[in-house]
Amino acid sequence: MTVLDLIEDSARGLADAHVAFGHGTDNAFDEAAWLTLWQLGLPLDTSLDDTTGVAGQTVLPEEAAKVAALIQQRITSRKPAAYLTGEAWLQGVAFYVDERAIVPRSFIAELLVNGAIDPWLTESTRSVLDLCTGNGSLAILAALTYPDVVVTGSDLSDDALAVARINVDKHALQHRITLVESDGLRAPTLQARGPFDLILCNPPYVNAQSMAALPVEYLAEPTLALAGGTDGMDFVRTLFAQAPAMMAPGSVLVLEIGNERPNFEAAFPHLEVVWLETSAGEDQVLLVTREALLAFLQGPKPNGRGK
Repeated sequence: MTVLDLIEDSARGLADAHVAFGHGTDNAFDEAAWLTLWQLGLPLDTSLDDTTGVAGQTVLPEEAAKVAALIQQRITSRKPAAYLTGEAWLQGVAFYVDERAIVPRSFIAELLVNGAIDPWLTESTRSVLDLCTGNGSLAILAALTYPDVVVTGSDLSDDALAVARINVDKHALQHRITLVESDGLRAPTLQARGPFDLILCNPPYVNAQSMAALPVEYLAEPTLALAGGTDGMDFVRTLFAQAPAMMAPGSVLVLEIGNERPNFEAAFPHLEVVWLETSAGEDQVLLVTREALLAFLQGPKPNGRGK
């Protein structure tokens, strides 16, 4: 049996078991390749197109048995592959992850790396906040992307912050990233670090109806990091009310809301935002300026009266 044969057999097993994807892959073959290559100790970016290379290498029976056991664990436990390997990748950067934090998959990561946010930044951009930092991946990518900034990673979960600490140490960024426990923007220790020139936030935004229908794989993650209330906008409402006081003049907030754009627009119909294009389209991540937030908060309310 070759490496490619083993991957194809594993993919069939995953497909037949109807496991759900979305934590780094979106199909059975890619998930099988991830788990197989990881178990065999091969780079995850190994090319499988050329059967004269790694794809065509023979796999020993004992190696195949270990891969089969890992695939079976994926099927039986329904845990995301990242929890089984203890590793997730964003934009080519490896991060440690376990069940204490959500599996990192934010589209904000690609916006940081491809420069899509840069037009809204200035030479004076120095302080960045990654709110709801989880395992710290966006905070780390921001620090790697912008060498001149200092970054604060904040989360309500001390468990998630413990995972973030592992990643900050792993990437040797202790001197540029500070981790703070805070419920949104409320903690005095976080407020003391403001105002911020750029706020990144991938908050809990899944609406109640969608939460009830999530595959088991997603329920393996901390509910705190997913559930956003009836319409998914509970955290966002509080964030928008508090954010301007924590934002420097000319600063921006980049917010991920997943598939909740209709609920977002229903909740904030008069807020001027910019939708940023990602690999998943133009309705996953938005950018809002401090000035737009202030205008929204001070503007007409649904009953027609001002603030």
